[in-house]
Amino acid sequence: MTLERLRLTGKVAVVTGAGRGLGRQMALALAEAGADVVCAARTQQQIERTAADIVALGRRALAQPTDVRDSQQCDALISRAAKEFGRIDIMLSNAGIGDMRGANAELWDVDDGDWHDTLDVNLSSAFYCARAASKQMVAEGHGGTIINLASGTAMRAYPMSFGYGAAKAGVIALTKSLSTMLAKHEIRVNCIIPGFVSQSPARNEQEQIFAKTRGRYLPAQRLGEAWELGPLAVFLASDASSYVTGQGFVIDGGGLAGGLAPMGFAPDVAI
Repeated sequence: MTLERLRLTGKVAVVTGAGRGLGRQMALALAEAGADVVCAARTQQQIERTAADIVALGRRALAQPTDVRDSQQCDALISRAAKEFGRIDIMLSNAGIGDMRGANAELWDVDDGDWHDTLDVNLSSAFYCARAASKQMVAEGHGGTIINLASGTAMRAYPMSFGYGAAKAGVIALTKSLSTMLAKHEIRVNCIIPGFVSQSPARNEQEQIFAKTRGRYLPAQRLGEAWELGPLAVFLASDASSYVTGQGFVIDGGGLAGGLAPMGFAPDVAI
């Protein structure tokens, strides 16, 4: 019975940022659990690869190029998903900015463009997708689940890219508010909060050394791997979490619990 409740057979998921990294792995995990998946991102070639891999798993898939900074493109994404598959059950808003605009800049050197772009990609996109998806779910009348991706940087100081941390903190707050607003429609809203997770396997020895060195600051003594978010996404998307809404799930190898402060430097302490 428990394993059956984790099945997503007959459900349709929309995943943003599905072309690579965490989004790709979560999209594949949802498909492995039985869902058909609409893969969205700006890079056509990447989402076509993810869609092809989902089809190889025996599920239906659609690649829809989408710039999540544009609310009209988010509306079009949901509209096409509903048209192609007849329903939407799961909205997974994973798309986020990867290059941290204005990283390591002094506060007064961060320009308006970097600030707004960071907020639009990481926070506004979650609002746009939740707004469009929830409207469709209510029209269909069968409820649904919305899963947002935040970050552990939302819960600690992150001066290297404070705009990113602020945006992800907004995602957590948005998740809580949406969960209470949409509960009457049987739509659950939760949030995954990753810590330091490798977006892809190390490609060379230098990347292996970097990952190992960075991982030693975590209680788990390693970085997370992208696939490890997949089972959590499946749980939150499935009936196994039917009484779970408005929550943030930290998956960080014990980083926050162990007192890790992502401040961009390692203290020099004599032992």
